[in-house]
Amino acid sequence: MTLLERMNSSIETMTLGEKFLGSLQVTLLGVAVVFLALASLFIIIMLLEKFIHQAESGAEKRKTQKAMATATKETAGKPVTEVPVEDAQEEDSGQLVAVITAAVAASLHTSTHNIIVKNIVRTPDTAPAWNRLGRMQQINQRVR
Repeated sequence: MTLLERMNSSIETMTLGEKFLGSLQVTLLGVAVVFLALASLFIIIMLLEKFIHQAESGAEKRKTQKAMATATKETAGKPVTEVPVEDAQEEDSGQLVAVITAAVAASLHTSTHNIIVKNIVRTPDTAPAWNRLGRMQQINQRVR
């Protein structure tokens, strides 16, 4: 009869050392079961992540191919005019400054002449959705 079987029927007749070894075996068995369950969950999550990533990249490739096909159809008979990259960036940044200035002026209920935008720095938006929603609600409460 093994130690675990003896613990099931007559624990009172066991010595202190046998009780200690039996409890150690039960503890190790429980830890092993939990470890195997967590390892299997980890493997399942990794596999799902790979499948989802492959599906997303496939969808992005299809969208890119459709966009390229549409762009080539639209520009097939038109002459191509080149715009230097530096000029395009300056034009875009100028438009961005104008839009941001107008938005700030509208939210502050003032003229654009009273606002000077000196620097625009884009920050990555890594905040969760609930955080962004809370900020938007606070901004909307201040405007009213």
